[in-house]
Amino acid sequence: MIKDFNIPQRTIMTPGPVEINPKVLQAMSNRMLGQFDPAFLKIMDENQEMMRPIFGTKSANTLAVDGTSRSGIEAALIGLIEPGDKVFIPAYGRFAYLLAEIAERAQAEVVMMEKEWDAPFEQADIIAKIKEVQPKIVAMIHGETANGQLQSLDEVGAYCQSQGIFFLVDCVATYAGIEFKMDDWGVNVAIAGTQKCVSVPTGLSLVAFDDKAKEFYLSRYQKERGIRTEDDPTNDRHISSNYLDMSQLIHYWGPDRINHHTEVSALNYGLHTGLRLILEEGLENVFQRHRLNNDAIVAGVQAMGLEIFGNLDTKMNTVTPILIPEGIDPNAVTDFLLEQFGVEIAGSFGPLFGKIWRIGNMGHSSRRENVLQVLSALEATLIHFDAPINKGEAVQAALDIYLNHAS
Repeated sequence: MIKDFNIPQRTIMTPGPVEINPKVLQAMSNRMLGQFDPAFLKIMDENQEMMRPIFGTKSANTLAVDGTSRSGIEAALIGLIEPGDKVFIPAYGRFAYLLAEIAERAQAEVVMMEKEWDAPFEQADIIAKIKEVQPKIVAMIHGETANGQLQSLDEVGAYCQSQGIFFLVDCVATYAGIEFKMDDWGVNVAIAGTQKCVSVPTGLSLVAFDDKAKEFYLSRYQKERGIRTEDDPTNDRHISSNYLDMSQLIHYWGPDRINHHTEVSALNYGLHTGLRLILEEGLENVFQRHRLNNDAIVAGVQAMGLEIFGNLDTKMNTVTPILIPEGIDPNAVTDFLLEQFGVEIAGSFGPLFGKIWRIGNMGHSSRRENVLQVLSALEATLIHFDAPINKGEAVQAALDIYLNHAS
């Protein structure tokens, strides 16, 4: 007979998912409401409102897609792409290739600009390539979790706006952890998720879009066959996916509330609480907390004598990539951390697979006690495996950051 499961205690310091604020879990345990219950529609409306300042937009165009962050990326991107459209994607890490795969599956002509994963692009180089390619859409990653690097976007966005090019940005790893300025940077569409700095379980993707993108999405609107009447026209340009049809999702989240799917009540309860807690703390305070804890992680890692991968000047505050010392089994270390200390960190992908560990610093996991725990556990683990590190210095270096900040 299968027994009830037991959830072990963990300190989660990965680049997602992260630890969930207990208030979010409490909110999610509330009773069920129907998706068209006025009380639930009010929660949905308030979720849309609270997303906006974190995206850095005054636009009223926000919604959540049921699914992981990838669902929102796919809905936002394929809603812009018609077969043969040219999409330009600069790649400095793993997730630009996800954008490319989604675009290719939507029958776009994809043009990529690739570089080593140690740093983001110079914006002037991107703009020069855009001039050459002349795409309909430029799609980029703001913060790349595979390597912990952060891409500047303001000049690219300004150029795209001046040329009438759609500018779509994945800010999944930065939303609510690092400032994002959708309006100021000229971003037409931005996509985030719940499982990172929002500190809500995975299952919703947050999307913001300006009026230009909204108009384009709605130009492809076609109500699904089962609820269409004789008065509802068909559309030869309709979006190929039904579930991820942004035009229908806009109507679902809008005043007419078409019956597109059954909304996930509990996750919307959690999202409401997660967003409210961020806004109550204050966005600048949230960003400062992530900066401070990042500084402590970096100080502790360097004090151990470990090297941080990539350009430190463009490293994002939510992920710290650490080069694995020569001769150390990366999986043995992460397994030991989890088994002996209940601490979880992550490896990486592609050319960085087996070469770096990644410590996440996101949302509710971005707390002083977690930082000190992961540093002490990593140091003890590396000592156990005879890694050539400086002993007894990591936590002290992090404490110095905290104590100097407090003074």
